[in-house]
Amino acid sequence: MLKATLRSFLAHKGRLLLSALAVLLSVAFVTGSLIFSDTVSRTFDRLFASTAADVTVSPKEGLDEAVPSGRTATLPAALAERVRQVDGVAAARADVKVNGLTVVDEQNEPVGPTTGAPTLGYAWNPYERSPVELTSGHAPHGPAEALLDSETAGRRDVRIGDTLTVIAPPGSFEVRVVGIVTFTTTNPGSALIYVDTPTAQTRLLGRPGTATGISVDAAEGVSDAQLKQRVADALGAQAYDYRTAGEQAQSDVEQLGGFLDVIKYVMLGFAGIAVLVGVFLIVNTFSMLIAQRTRELGLLRALGADRRQVRRSVLTEALLLGLVGSTLGLAAGIGLAAGLIALMGLLGMNIDADEMEIRWVTPVAAYGVGLGVTFVAAYLPARRAAGVSPMAALSDAEVAGVGRPLRTRAVAGGIVGTAGAAALVGCAVSERTATAASLLGSGVVLTLIATVVAGPLLVRPVIRVLGAAFPALFGSIGRMSQRNALRNPRRTGATAAALMVGIALVGGMSVASESMTASFDRQIDRTLGADFVIQNTNFQPFPREVTDKVRGTDGVGLVVRGRFTPVAVRLPDGDRVETTAAGYDPRLDDVANITYVRGDSAAALADGHMAMDRDFARDHGVRVGSTLPVEFQGGRSAELTVGALTDQDSAEGFGTQGGLYFGLGTLERYAPGGQDSALYVNASGGTGDDDLRASLEKTLDPYPQVQVRDLADYKQLVHDQIAVLLYLVYALLGLAIIIAVLGVVNTLALSVVERTREIGLLRAIGLARRQLRRMIRLESVVIAVFGAVLGLVLGLVWGVCTHRVLALQGMTALAVPWLTIVLVVVGSAVVGVVAALLPALRASRMNVLAAIAHQ
Repeated sequence: MLKATLRSFLAHKGRLLLSALAVLLSVAFVTGSLIFSDTVSRTFDRLFASTAADVTVSPKEGLDEAVPSGRTATLPAALAERVRQVDGVAAARADVKVNGLTVVDEQNEPVGPTTGAPTLGYAWNPYERSPVELTSGHAPHGPAEALLDSETAGRRDVRIGDTLTVIAPPGSFEVRVVGIVTFTTTNPGSALIYVDTPTAQTRLLGRPGTATGISVDAAEGVSDAQLKQRVADALGAQAYDYRTAGEQAQSDVEQLGGFLDVIKYVMLGFAGIAVLVGVFLIVNTFSMLIAQRTRELGLLRALGADRRQVRRSVLTEALLLGLVGSTLGLAAGIGLAAGLIALMGLLGMNIDADEMEIRWVTPVAAYGVGLGVTFVAAYLPARRAAGVSPMAALSDAEVAGVGRPLRTRAVAGGIVGTAGAAALVGCAVSERTATAASLLGSGVVLTLIATVVAGPLLVRPVIRVLGAAFPALFGSIGRMSQRNALRNPRRTGATAAALMVGIALVGGMSVASESMTASFDRQIDRTLGADFVIQNTNFQPFPREVTDKVRGTDGVGLVVRGRFTPVAVRLPDGDRVETTAAGYDPRLDDVANITYVRGDSAAALADGHMAMDRDFARDHGVRVGSTLPVEFQGGRSAELTVGALTDQDSAEGFGTQGGLYFGLGTLERYAPGGQDSALYVNASGGTGDDDLRASLEKTLDPYPQVQVRDLADYKQLVHDQIAVLLYLVYALLGLAIIIAVLGVVNTLALSVVERTREIGLLRAIGLARRQLRRMIRLESVVIAVFGAVLGLVLGLVWGVCTHRVLALQGMTALAVPWLTIVLVVVGSAVVGVVAALLPALRASRMNVLAAIAHQ
């Protein structure tokens, strides 16, 4: 049996090649994502471990910034001197590090990275573990000298002696480049600029005598843990945050982890789609191979092979296929990881591909996925093969019957489909976001399974409709192509299912994204009353001097500032919710149209008061007049009174989770030092919008990171952000289509082999080569369009239910992208034509007599 299995596998290696490609793609994305994330993690582990001080003293903040506030936490630089007196301290340095700077050259062009990585400003204070070293020029002295990292200098053609303008939170200042520093470790992609310590304190922080942290080196024989305890005892355990080198490195890695997780999960999403669609391809391939080997399997049974041996033979072939696909996929995954590392290099993150990290879990995952997919996909065909009696097999009875199995599918699909439909209906009527989202996820999974299981039952009624025009348009050729697609509903359903999955995803996400876009458009139209909004390109806060210059611009009548800060609110029901609150100037009503359920802007922005979304308030038992404890950054806290409740649908964009906002006076009192994140500007009387825009752009010319946006620009900004998600979905569709095309090619190729004698007879009675090719193309088109129709119906249902979840968050507009739907249907027909090219060509080149004599 083993010899027979190996011979059969080698005899059908060409037919199994396309299935192996599906396994290869699945494994490649899994292994590529693991290798890439492991390599980057290891690289940064070494970077942070090698550069972290033995002990780091930091300001105690306590709240994470989900939205940048522009506030830099500081501590007294004089603490370094106190730390030096602690027993076991070899050295202590006051550090200054400021994030979110903008640096421009003499042509007012930014010299920082364009990939989203930050530009960081430091005090030049070199030490043994410094990530950079001075390689040319000299150290900075005085407020007009600076160092720049070599990669930024090379990328932007900056040389020693050039003048740069640093746009920092306290204001802008000019520096002359007097030296270049070079990374001694991996460059994480940031741009670095160094000034001397007094300049860093006054020009970067705006507060002389302050620092952002204290780095402490341990004396010989003193462990990091011992030193941490001694420093904490000297300064006060609750006064500051204390971390050993290991703890600081872990903290840095966790901050980077979000970026790595995005890449990792995106790639694993591609792997999941490849696995799911690949299963359909492999099931179809093995089902058809077994059907074509009916006589061979029957002879084996007649010669004494029992059911278990036949089943084991088929599964062994599948495992051999999985082994080949996994091995090739592992190699492809290594190449994919190398490509991603090279891409990161183009984006400024220099990772050495020679130090690629391949942990033992990677090949285990590769072979686990590859062998698991093929084994699971081939199990049902193997059982079906083993269940055929020798006499039925010897009489060439087709293994894949359409009687009882379809009835079984109808029952199973009906049960699962009913459960899925019930979950989606529950999602549509639910009033709680978490419950609706859970029901949506369950409904999507169950309806997908039900459609796949019951798909063959839909083949005949749907394809009769889709192919109804074929006989009129193409005559007998069109009629035969339609009947060929109807001949084996199981095969047609499985082939179309691969395409259906990808199109269902795109349909659902397209409806969701279009609805989000329409909702934001509606909300922006209703809420934004300002003539212009001034914001940073990457939504980072901007220096206060920008606000001052905007106020002094000719034609400006009103400027309302917007600022963000992290807070933690203790609610009456006992919950402690960490979120982001906003602060606004008193004349908010002049630039925003906010619907208040109770109270008004005057009450919301009054000193010691705040506004809250009504749904959030209702869920947590809050009313107008409730006094709530609110914690701010830096350990400050306050008792704020709820002065107004808003309708979050109309307040979207002016608040965040919970819709919390208050006056800027309240924000400055409890979280001082923040920067403005947005300016809402109205023109003065007699000034036109075009004139004001020109004046504002001229004023902001020295600040290339700050943009002037009107209503249309603001909408486009939201559209672009949503489009990023949609592009990812389109990429997933592209992968699904690639594998689906492989499936259609495989099915048609095996179908041509299966119908060799039939094709020979058709040719013998006068069917021309061109007519044969057209028949196979039409068969492929109708299968592809069938899959597209199922996918679109499923996707539209998912999209409408997803919109119901979004509606609970205030995005109430429902929009269906009809153009996308039309393009998907047309594209599926093109996919069908492309997939049929090779099988149709092969069929048309058959020798007629040899085909008739084929057994």
